[in-house]
Amino acid sequence: MSGVIRVTVWNEYEVERIEPEARAAYPRGIHEEIAAGLRGWLGDRVAVRTATLDQPEHGLPLPVLGATDVLVWWGHMAHEDVSDAVVARVHARVLAGMGLIVLHSGHLSKVFVTLMGTSCNLRWREREDRELVWTVDPSHPIAHGVPHPIVIERHEMYSEFFDIPRPDELVFVSSFSGGEVLRSGCCFRRGKGRIFYFSPGHETFPVYAQPGVQRVLANAIEWAHSPEPSLLVLTASLESPIGWFRGQGGS
Repeated sequence: MSGVIRVTVWNEYEVERIEPEARAAYPRGIHEEIAAGLRGWLGDRVAVRTATLDQPEHGLPLPVLGATDVLVWWGHMAHEDVSDAVVARVHARVLAGMGLIVLHSGHLSKVFVTLMGTSCNLRWREREDRELVWTVDPSHPIAHGVPHPIVIERHEMYSEFFDIPRPDELVFVSSFSGGEVLRSGCCFRRGKGRIFYFSPGHETFPVYAQPGVQRVLANAIEWAHSPEPSLLVLTASLESPIGWFRGQGGS
């Protein structure tokens, strides 16, 4: 398994159980659709597991997170049901070097809001809009091999103003039927961790079955992966005497 990227795809897995349209779009659950796409594109370069809200510790106990190189997060209607302890655990792992990919309405998840430090609100319209996902940084690794534009014939509209910090790198911008635009593919760095937000992925439209969207997520996994994540996370200020660094293995 040396060199294999260990991926955990997390989904609250609520809306697919109660909405017939969501269940029709994702009969196995959104997490399983995403996981299948990653396995299809990346093959033996990844080991993919899934986790859901209703599992003990939301499927993200310390051993699972400790064995996760990149976490994919999809949430929609149960953001407040995610425990603060799990959010703190994910936050610490990102700072230590775990990659994080946040999808669609996960922009309002506790995890993303905590890492961004803003409201992360945006404008939306739930109807059958046509979305075009335009590549604005074709040299970025996440854009490699991605159609320009990705055409999503039926989707929910998300638009500016999107209350996030200025992205470290902006890869995609989307336009919609009503003329709205959104920064839809944004990269951030927090501590040693890389974060990618990608907006396409409404629960009643089978967006994650589209090859172009799958390619974006596969590229994002490889971009977000840190081959040597740090195990050191400073959760508090540490008082240090003079000369504390002597004898730490340096010459």
